[in-house]
Amino acid sequence: MTPPLRYLALVTLAPLAPAALPAQQSGFTIEQVMSAPFPDELTAAPAPTSGAVAWVSNVRGVRNIWVAAPPDYVGRAVTAYTSDDGQEIAELRCTPDARAIVYVRGGDANDKGEYPNPHSLVTRVEQAVWVVLASGGAPRRIGEGHGPAVSPKGDRVAFISHGQVWWGSFTDSTATDQLIRARGTARSLRWSPDGSKLAFVSDRGDHAFVALYDVVTKTLRYLDPSVDSDGEPAWSPDGRRIAFLRIPAGAEGMPFTPQRSGQPWSIRVVDVATGAGAGAGAGREVWVADSGRGSVFREIVAANQILWGAGDRIVFPWEKDGWTHLYSVPLAGGRATLLTPGGFEVEHVTLSPDRATVVFSSNQDDIERRHIWTVPVAGGQPTRLTRGTGLEWTPMMTGDGRAIAFIQAGTRTPPHPVLQVGGGTPRDLAPGVVPADFPEAALVDPQPVVFPGVDGLPVHGQLFLPRGLKGGERRPAVIFFHGGSRRQMLLGWHYFYYYRNAYALNQYLASRGYVVLSVNYRSGIAYGMEFREALHYGAQGASEFNDVLGAGLYLGTRPDVDAKRIGLWGGSYGGFLTAMGLARASDLFAAGVDLHGVHDWNVEIQNWVPSYDPSKQADAAKLAYESSPIAYVKDWRSPVLLIHGDDDRNVQFSQTVQLATALRARGVKVDQLILPDEIHDFLTHADWVAAYEAAAEFFRKWLGR
Repeated sequence: MTPPLRYLALVTLAPLAPAALPAQQSGFTIEQVMSAPFPDELTAAPAPTSGAVAWVSNVRGVRNIWVAAPPDYVGRAVTAYTSDDGQEIAELRCTPDARAIVYVRGGDANDKGEYPNPHSLVTRVEQAVWVVLASGGAPRRIGEGHGPAVSPKGDRVAFISHGQVWWGSFTDSTATDQLIRARGTARSLRWSPDGSKLAFVSDRGDHAFVALYDVVTKTLRYLDPSVDSDGEPAWSPDGRRIAFLRIPAGAEGMPFTPQRSGQPWSIRVVDVATGAGAGAGAGREVWVADSGRGSVFREIVAANQILWGAGDRIVFPWEKDGWTHLYSVPLAGGRATLLTPGGFEVEHVTLSPDRATVVFSSNQDDIERRHIWTVPVAGGQPTRLTRGTGLEWTPMMTGDGRAIAFIQAGTRTPPHPVLQVGGGTPRDLAPGVVPADFPEAALVDPQPVVFPGVDGLPVHGQLFLPRGLKGGERRPAVIFFHGGSRRQMLLGWHYFYYYRNAYALNQYLASRGYVVLSVNYRSGIAYGMEFREALHYGAQGASEFNDVLGAGLYLGTRPDVDAKRIGLWGGSYGGFLTAMGLARASDLFAAGVDLHGVHDWNVEIQNWVPSYDPSKQADAAKLAYESSPIAYVKDWRSPVLLIHGDDDRNVQFSQTVQLATALRARGVKVDQLILPDEIHDFLTHADWVAAYEAAAEFFRKWLGR
């Protein structure tokens, strides 16, 4: 892709020598701005007599489960892990009586079967299912695995181990057995309401079945099998039927390329007793997407993509109008009812305990934030529960239906779990846990900005202006690109741990005197399907490079920015764009920090589609290479800091090896911070701090703050 002539006319800056300006003393450290607990995995006990909620609190890498229960709702830790050991806690599931919490400790294995071990321990590490009493005490290991599903009977938990279904007892520590031996890789375990049957997905590679296991008869059958990929099984409240998604065979396009339409997906229902729908052995199609816009399935953040609501209405996401919205359709079929109309997108979704109401987060009327809304499953006017300049996400109605718990944050106030009763003021579920030296008062409020990519497309971002900026003063600037690319940075602390950390570094850089611009480039979320599925994005042309250039030109024309001292940083997909900027516009961008970035799309695609063979798709492979930073190293002159963990499962470590080798051969200054046995989303707080301190020092060296 050749830069437009107007870009070439503007970029006549000489290469920048290392800056010799003294460093400005920051009002706080990276450690301090990353010190607040990060809450995640918020869940509510399902018992109608319990209003308890639970979540995971990550305090400087020390992860523990917290519980808050009525009447006081004062949170407390129920596990007692004490070290930044890199072992994740996730997949919280409350037992039906709310007396215990099942969880998974440890990360997923890589393709060699190795579990994450960022401390390079010589002893065995694993991913396992555990259970702990909600009142606290010593947790008990159930078995090696993940994906737990607690039986409605409250006696057992099923889980996945090495692709097969196992189960374990809550009362007998020796009763952990393989429940099912079957072909395929099992996932998405779903118990029937009475606990007598277990539905799950059996993934066979190019197709997938919905399977049904009968606990009493110990028999397994497949519901409405086809050549397509079936998934997301959802039980009816009476346990008589299962609804599921059907994604047509061959519907999935090449990753990291735009896909605006395809063979339409559908929702099907099977009668459990007969395994039949319209005919023997067949399911019944309840609804099918229209051709064109919305024909490709777009998921929401939810425990299941299909929600079986009250009155036998099935709730699901659809992009019919170009925005990710919620719809519902009656079990008998017919036209889908749009539940969330407007130019915005729905994200975190759940049902109320009585299934009559959908509770969700969206950016309705506030496109750069998230707020909580509700709407009846049958349709009606959505009701806004939160508003203002804060952000709210992951809503969860308590089991007794009296309150809604969610996580709340602001531009300066870090994420924290809260509870809202009716229209009242949210109350903090874990007061007093933020460290006294957390620099809330020293942070800045990012400003929303919109600037054009060099092809004219409007691009949104957040601008962090340093305190004490005087008229006529020109400061160095740093541009941040998020990863994904299916992400959106917000006007405040983020709901993902990775981007919570990125927001902290942007705040720190602003405190050091940099003008910081966080860019929501094309192919990201929350601005509609056509923005997300941008033409020629990623491996099909890297059209996001227009936004990289647009961001640099926007900053270069600001009176408070020194156009000779603009740096780039980003991780993963953001690392790709950082590398693209340095490779194709070294005259515009003086230096960059590339965390585990994609440098060759042909290598990256194989990570997600192992069958991809560039030699058999010569035209697509040529375009993918020309859309990669590695194709432009001959023009790369700006210094770069490469940061990568060598057990990365998302972006191959070889991509950083390849880029460093190519740049060194051309005499480009390459610094590196390599983290042995660390994965893509760094598992230890210490590694995050080390990476960010290295980035800040690198920018100080080359940009002069």
